[in-house]
Amino acid sequence: MNTTVQAALWMIGAVVSFTAMAIAGRELGGDFDTFEIMMYRSAFGLLVVLALAFATGSYRQIGTGALRTHLVRNLFHFTGQNLWFYAVTIVPLAQVFALEFTTPLWVIVLSFLLLGERLTKVRALAAVMGFIGILIVARPSVEGMNAGILAAAGCAVFFALTYVFTKRLTRTETITAIMFYLTFVQLVLGVIAAGYDGDIALPTAPALPWLILVACCGLLAHFCITKALTIAPATVVAPIDFARLPLVAVAAMLLYNEAIDIWVFVGAVIIFAGNYLNIWFETRKSA
Repeated sequence: MNTTVQAALWMIGAVVSFTAMAIAGRELGGDFDTFEIMMYRSAFGLLVVLALAFATGSYRQIGTGALRTHLVRNLFHFTGQNLWFYAVTIVPLAQVFALEFTTPLWVIVLSFLLLGERLTKVRALAAVMGFIGILIVARPSVEGMNAGILAAAGCAVFFALTYVFTKRLTRTETITAIMFYLTFVQLVLGVIAAGYDGDIALPTAPALPWLILVACCGLLAHFCITKALTIAPATVVAPIDFARLPLVAVAAMLLYNEAIDIWVFVGAVIIFAGNYLNIWFETRKSA
């Protein structure tokens, strides 16, 4: 199978996982703050990573050679993820994802500046088409600006930096090492942030399944993204994430009665067209 197609399939796994995580985050928002959600997510995730690492013997791949890059990458991700969880608790899900999806535009610029990846016309066109589709779906206005909207927009920059530094890590680090530092560093940051006020909400029986779902989906999503980035450029991988938008719009309509109209699907067609163009071109080029 062509590597670009493989990367696309891995990213579809990430799309489904992130959608499920957004739903779980919405369900938890009434009982936990974003730092607590991140803390529990990282704690459950770390247990899973360690169990798999020791079961497969891959724990030997965890080293300190790229510790500084791991720390920087996870600081960016921790910031972006907390902004994202905050946004999904107070803003319609489709709008959160739409604003988050400016991430590929930032990835294209940052990959060129930090990774030296080529900025081809087709990659730029795919990202622009995706952004146009997002604007059609979200139709943002100045009157609708609030803290949640700003958080959703801000997380895009930090997620883009996360993509770029993950791509840098894949040059020397294994997936086990990346996933270990993802969960460990963010658990430490989560404990500090959640416990700063001396009050950490304990999991309740109704909340526990949602916390586990957040942890598992977050872990699976990052595994899929890391796999995709090991076999394809960041500027190819990131725009595929646009597929989350129509999926979450439908899920929000069914679960939370959030309004959905024809413009969501018009925007989705443009988004998919841009992704298809990018994948088709990269497949043809590497054939």
